Amino acid sequence: MRSRTQEHVPAPGLLARARLLAAPTVDASVVRELERISGRSVEQGSSGTVPEEPFIYVGASLPDALRGGSLVWFHSVNAGTDALLAAGPWPSGALLTRTVGRMGERIAQYVLAWVLADCQSVPEFAAQHARAEWRRIPSELAAGRTAVIYGTGRIGSAVAALLRRCGIRTVGVGRGARTAVAGFDRVVGADDDAQPLAEARWVVTTLPLTPATDRFFGTDRFAGMDDATFINVGRGATVDLQALEAALHAGAVGRAVLDVLPEEPAAPGDRCWQLPRTVITSHSAGITADEDIVIDFAACWEAMAQGRVPGTAVDVGRGY
Repeated sequence: MRSRTQEHVPAPGLLARARLLAAPTVDASVVRELERISGRSVEQGSSGTVPEEPFIYVGASLPDALRGGSLVWFHSVNAGTDALLAAGPWPSGALLTRTVGRMGERIAQYVLAWVLADCQSVPEFAAQHARAEWRRIPSELAAGRTAVIYGTGRIGSAVAALLRRCGIRTVGVGRGARTAVAGFDRVVGADDDAQPLAEARWVVTTLPLTPATDRFFGTDRFAGMDDATFINVGRGATVDLQALEAALHAGAVGRAVLDVLPEEPAAPGDRCWQLPRTVITSHSAGITADEDIVIDFAACWEAMAQGRVPGTAVDVGRGY
């Protein structure tokens, strides 16, 4: 049986005659590359009317006026599509793809930086410096410790692969246990994560936001940790911040690094700034670069021209 995503891949003939539209915010250098890849002119902006002909749209969001008619493919310039899908029913028959590019590499390096900062007591040394205090703090070796990584897709796998190069044991948590996933020593299902959580030195989440992952990290999962450092590079709303705060005070979570929050940007008076032993990095772990948009659009174009499903296609039913 064909999947819903496969059914929505436009035929090569339809792709060949579709108009190509781009949001006004798409950079001119990207527009030139889209024209080179597709072999046609890009119409930038929107007249507010739905084109009668089949069309492709590239942008961060899909204008309401374009959610009907003959949209055949929307390529998002972002990795996350939860806000896009939450904005309204997805046009029937339209393919949705997203931009990942080298984001996995960027996010993996972000995670590794905080893992090593943990091992080398960087936050403690920074605090000592601010107090003009001289005190030796022992370091910790990363090798032999365990990182539990939620999400075993492209980004989670990239994080796991980089951590493994430092000798860190990587346990992935996915929809179900699988014998082998690139980058991971072991993969378990979400219902079997209790033991890995108890053994984890670092817990990293790359989860997307879906109905199944909303407030996924709550009281029970945090209570199952043992002084682990919690790093969120997925979506903010997958975490119950009140439960995280309680776990930080109780010591179940030793430290937290939050690149994403349920509500962004956080106001100066937001309670999140008062979380103990927590660093917030303003959704900066994997900022999309123009080259990422071009790389993934080209890969999608080539795949569909050959009748294949693009690797960054989104199952709109699942939300990722």
